[in-house]
Amino acid sequence: MNSKTRKTSGRASQEIILLVDDDPSVREMVGRVLAGEGYLVLCAANGAEALAIATANRIDLVLLDLHMPGQSGWDTFADLTSQNPLVAVIIITARSNQFFTSLAAGAGALLEKPLDFPTLLRTVRALLAESAEARLARLVGHDSAFHYQPATGKERRG
Repeated sequence: MNSKTRKTSGRASQEIILLVDDDPSVREMVGRVLAGEGYLVLCAANGAEALAIATANRIDLVLLDLHMPGQSGWDTFADLTSQNPLVAVIIITARSNQFFTSLAAGAGALLEKPLDFPTLLRTVRALLAESAEARLARLVGHDSAFHYQPATGKERRG
């Protein structure tokens, strides 16, 4: 585990990111990038591990793959957000046609694989800086920022 501390608005805070992906190379690569930015990264290979980690730890943001063995990513999303409705969630997937589902579910972002790391880091920073009110607005279907990075590499916000 990485114990680096980030400075945010003049105060020290440790931001904890739960990375959920069944591919060990994705967990290693994305985890290394996030840890290099000073985040504490907790990794899970499936939904059951993710829920156990989220129950035992304060999680600030979740990076969640959709295609996993056992419990699906969407089922994991539902369980994680029922435990902590205001946790920021970024869907990371190679699965196509998830834009409207992600938006309707209240996810903060959809980043399609292969991941663009500068976009990933900008999105993580934006969602961690987001207010609880903005997250709540998104969950109840009000207009709010939604970050989208399609697999083609063209970024748009919708």
